[in-house]
Amino acid sequence: MTDISAVARPYAHAIFELAQQSADYAKWSQDLGFLAAVGADEGLLAFIQNPKVDTQQVEALLTDLCKGQTSEAAVNLVRLLVHNRRVATLPAIASQYEILRAEAERKVDAQLVTAQDVDKAQLEKISKALAKRLGREVQLSVEHDPSLIGGAMIRAGDLVIDGSARSRLQKLASVLTR
Repeated sequence: MTDISAVARPYAHAIFELAQQSADYAKWSQDLGFLAAVGADEGLLAFIQNPKVDTQQVEALLTDLCKGQTSEAAVNLVRLLVHNRRVATLPAIASQYEILRAEAERKVDAQLVTAQDVDKAQLEKISKALAKRLGREVQLSVEHDPSLIGGAMIRAGDLVIDGSARSRLQKLASVLTR
């Protein structure tokens, strides 16, 4: 079976190039978000993959769903994906497009996981430090996880900074058991 991300990648790059030409990344994000939800619907996928349903029926259904919800360019994308039997790749296309968009806009989504609540001043300080380290604008989301015991963990793309007490205790236990 073909890797879905490998199939989705050329579509995401082509859409990204279209978005660059029109300088409207947000519209494509909105369109692809809607299309990803459509492409992830199990009932709809079962209908689309039914061998008794022909391509014209699938195209008619999906284009009707998209009318008023997406741009004409997005409807054309749906038509292309229907004819190439790639509708199931829509969530992967949307995900890869968002990665390309974030790279172009020099933004990164980061997640701060803490054992305790963090005030706004601390969040701002962490956000600025990450922005400086990564050379990008940081969109920071916060999650609470009492199992960390204390400290925090930050995830930003491939970067993971683990300053949690749980992590330190696990390292100490590992050293002591050697």
